[in-house]
Amino acid sequence: MKSLALDLHPPARRRHPPQWFPIAALTPSLLVLSVFFALPMGMMIGMSFAQTETFSPTLEHYQRFFTDRLSLAGFCRTALMSLLVAISVTVLGYPVAYFLARSTTRWRAVVFALALAPELAGVVLRTYGWLIILEDRGFINDLLLHLGLITSPLPLSKNLFAVVVGLTHVVLPFGILSLMTSIQGIDPNLERAAQMLGASRLAVIRTIVLPLSVPGIVSSMLIAFTMSASAYATPALLGGAGFKVLATMIYEQVLFYIDWPFASVMAMALLLMMLAISFVGVRYESRRRSRASVSSGGER
Repeated sequence: MKSLALDLHPPARRRHPPQWFPIAALTPSLLVLSVFFALPMGMMIGMSFAQTETFSPTLEHYQRFFTDRLSLAGFCRTALMSLLVAISVTVLGYPVAYFLARSTTRWRAVVFALALAPELAGVVLRTYGWLIILEDRGFINDLLLHLGLITSPLPLSKNLFAVVVGLTHVVLPFGILSLMTSIQGIDPNLERAAQMLGASRLAVIRTIVLPLSVPGIVSSMLIAFTMSASAYATPALLGGAGFKVLATMIYEQVLFYIDWPFASVMAMALLLMMLAISFVGVRYESRRRSRASVSSGGER
């Protein structure tokens, strides 16, 4: 005869953290962000609407920004420079990221170390290195002149090309890490199955890897764009006095012209440009995910 054992001890109740615990845990971070980010941003926004001498409310600085050809040219030049760097970083970093995500050989550690090696040196040091390579009497022009391929130095420095090259070198490790993380999330069995069905390696990358790694591509371009748009040292050194972007123009307005309200307007334009690009990228990725979920649900 079987006996039924009764458990006289009720199950222990799960202890939930008090309601104030999440707020207390977030308080230090929120305090730091409020003091060192929100407060300076609020002061900058308020200063952009203040008159230079009397600090009374005015819109003259915004009117000046949108009517000044130099300011608009600097804004467009910043957007073009950042876009070119974002494309260059993503295109150059994708093959390296794919190798790091799929390789299991000992060369993976070597390539990974080489990809991150530029971050061991400062931005100014790397920029001066490119300045020595690209200037009129630099390594490339001296080599071409010595070989007799050119008769006068090529304009490789003090222009958009030099700045894009220098910023690509600076931002490339971040793009590689972003792309590598995205590619690692793709199941390698999908590639093996496609190859077993007769697809070439190039077709597998074009039809499987690239579409599935779109989040990494968007993330790489956003990181490269925002870092390039706010960069100062590389455009100032490689671009020279004739290559003006918003970061260098803000620096001049603050230190040389002592026009902080107009510098705040430029900083606001730079911030809004980066926020707009980030919003477009995030919006595109969310719509792509929603379309993918709807199509997968319809197939089921």
